[in-house]
Amino acid sequence: MMPLFAAPPTLTHGPSTPGAPDPTPAGASAVAGPIQRVLVLRALMLGDTLCAVPALRALRRAWPRAKISFMGLPAAREYLSRIHHVDEWLPFPGWPGLPEQRVDVRSLPSKLALVQNRAWDLAVQLHGSGQVTNPFLALTGARQMAGFHGPGAWVPPQDASRFYPWPESGHETHRLLSLCQHLGLPAEDDALEFPLRPEDDIALRQAWPGWDDCAGYACIHAGAQLPSRRWPLRRFAAVAQGLNDLGLAVVLTGTRGELPLGLALEEQLRAAGMRCVNLIGRTSLWSLGALLRRARVLVCNDTGVSHMAAALQVPSVVLSCGSDVNRWSPMDRRLHRVLAKPAPCRPCADAECPNGHACADALSVFEVLLALDDLLASTASNQESPDGPTAANSDLARAWQLPLQPHTGAA
Repeated sequence: MMPLFAAPPTLTHGPSTPGAPDPTPAGASAVAGPIQRVLVLRALMLGDTLCAVPALRALRRAWPRAKISFMGLPAAREYLSRIHHVDEWLPFPGWPGLPEQRVDVRSLPSKLALVQNRAWDLAVQLHGSGQVTNPFLALTGARQMAGFHGPGAWVPPQDASRFYPWPESGHETHRLLSLCQHLGLPAEDDALEFPLRPEDDIALRQAWPGWDDCAGYACIHAGAQLPSRRWPLRRFAAVAQGLNDLGLAVVLTGTRGELPLGLALEEQLRAAGMRCVNLIGRTSLWSLGALLRRARVLVCNDTGVSHMAAALQVPSVVLSCGSDVNRWSPMDRRLHRVLAKPAPCRPCADAECPNGHACADALSVFEVLLALDDLLASTASNQESPDGPTAANSDLARAWQLPLQPHTGAA
């Protein structure tokens, strides 16, 4: 039986000359060459991985012939299979203190031995502030290490010059790029990537045979990994009614695990006399991307799909419940509207809100509909609408839609 930590097959896109050393890039005096093998640690979810792509791109530009391995969670593996800045994905074995993955501490020595046998020239910690992950990075056996350190975080003494203070503010992408700039790497842009292929359209047509015949649609993504990040379902239903009134078909999206949530939303819409296309659990990562690419707008919680929309330049309204808005919001404010209410406990670290979920309840349906109206009007010139040259509708937020949210509070 293959060990859990055995390296999976190398992805098809690899270094141009496997095994050939790369010269140290100009300005990257903090890293001593030659660099042939690079290990990147970021054991987080899909959205976190998308935000790291500009930093990965800087590493690839610095060492185009190096083999770059990404150690992370299974949620990122499919996405990374198309990102040419990474040559292979390695499973993160877990580590005490990291909640994203359970860890069997008795098996760690054997798993770490497999990592150490890879003879890394450079290991890069892109996970975060380093309080927990820097000791793990040191056990990979890399010749050199680089990463972040927050207050009180340990760093390997011989590698201290390659560690950078963890930024306490700013967008996640820019935080990660700050390390690349510290190392003198070519961190030239902050664009996200979501590479689609023709076969993704084919897969979407299998999931939704009527896709090509739909004149215009909006995607509603009511799920999120943590319940504390979810806006109330009844309010999503009210927003869906507003979009349907505009003439847009409503398409529900989500993972297979979010199917019960989607069925409940579909039932609410049916009770209001409205039909929708429920694709929750029926799309792959890539066919979901194909779906989003042609959507008139996406309405979602602050979760991975919002970063997909940002990468694909699809207009979106993001409902931020609990998260750090400045850190995770899409950066293009022309295409994206992020709605959030202040709360003393923001950013939230709880899976279930212990305080009544006030940050979600304070955000009204009316505010979301107004944001949608503004967004659809401002982006109408770039996209065709089902009813002519503009998708704006002055009646989008009219009062009859609001009984689904009769009062501020739990919905």
